[in-house]
Amino acid sequence: MAAYRTFGIFLARQSVNFNNSRLIVIPRNLRLREFKTNAGNSNGGAGRGSGNTLKLALLGTTVGATGGTIYSLINNWKGKDSHKEHERTLPIRIAQFPAGVKITKRYINPNDKTGLDITLFQFQTCPFCCKVRAFLDYMGISYSVVEVDAVLRQDIKWSPQKKVPMILIKQANGSYVQMTDSSAIISLLSTYLNDKSSDIGELADFYPTISFFDNDDKKKHDIMNKYFLMYQERTPKTHTKETEQTERKWRTWADQHLVHLISPNCYQSLGEAFETFQWFSEAGEWDIHFPKWERDLMVYVGATAMWTISKILKRRHNLSDDVRGHIYDALNKWMREVDKCKSKFLGGKQPNLGDLAVYGVLSSMEGCQAFKDCMEKTKISGWYYDVKQLVQQNRGNLIRERIEGQVPSLLANVSN
Repeated sequence: MAAYRTFGIFLARQSVNFNNSRLIVIPRNLRLREFKTNAGNSNGGAGRGSGNTLKLALLGTTVGATGGTIYSLINNWKGKDSHKEHERTLPIRIAQFPAGVKITKRYINPNDKTGLDITLFQFQTCPFCCKVRAFLDYMGISYSVVEVDAVLRQDIKWSPQKKVPMILIKQANGSYVQMTDSSAIISLLSTYLNDKSSDIGELADFYPTISFFDNDDKKKHDIMNKYFLMYQERTPKTHTKETEQTERKWRTWADQHLVHLISPNCYQSLGEAFETFQWFSEAGEWDIHFPKWERDLMVYVGATAMWTISKILKRRHNLSDDVRGHIYDALNKWMREVDKCKSKFLGGKQPNLGDLAVYGVLSSMEGCQAFKDCMEKTKISGWYYDVKQLVQQNRGNLIRERIEGQVPSLLANVSN
């Protein structure tokens, strides 16, 4: 508001002309001399000119103050914190496992020595959730799964963050650290696996949420460091600066490019959208985990919503009507990068986080016609099924058991 008051007084004291968006200021003394000359030639004389000058000053001050007040009220209406930039928020801690949450299934690996107690909140066929599962399975980590209703989202109503994937990791003191964002989750867990003596809660603080304003002046939030592993002084010998940069590059590519090609390809028509959601229902075992009315709601509302969203994404990312061509080009680009490594995977003899990110995103389409077309029309099938074999080979044993409330003691026994 002070800025507007100052501007109002400035207008009263100086003459301002706008010429092609440039501010041209005429010196005050020159403008006042001209004003007095004109005033002296008028019927009112010098006295009236002096009065007019005072009126202009008062008018400018009033306009400035009013403008400043309106500006402040608008900002306050938008949100009292909207003026803040680069706010930093650490991951949330909760004292105990959310009451009433239904664990739908668990993957128990008897060879898991990580000591991690993880619960994953997910949509079965969400590309970002598929990324997290691919990582957990490949690393042989035991974890529980809460299958969230994509429409009602009842199992995450307890959380201020309504996004999936979301994980809860039990800490030594019995509380839980909550993490969202698939890439941040994977980076956190990878960092921990490199040094299991570290405290998972302390490591989580390396991945705070920050706020910022985008190019359209809209406030956004993102996770700092989400593509970085915090090795500190324990960097693996096999890692170099070049390999880390390459891995981060393709993890970012999977999130910012490849994933945006999934919806336009899986939901090209309303019929294809319903067909895709029928597959999602089978893959996610919705008929087991949800009552029929809720399962039908997820299929019909979800399919209609995603068909609409796919059109929006197509325009936003400047995709032509040949959406298949776009994803074919993307997958062939990925394979050219893998071929440059002269090995089976981007990571060499074993998949790295770049491989797992691309595999996870692509696996979300498995069962859809778009996936079958990609396997037939690009060179990716050999690489894809090689990664899949390793992921399934390392995955824990599936236990389909509905458990309400606390994480079962069996999981804690296996983890220890």
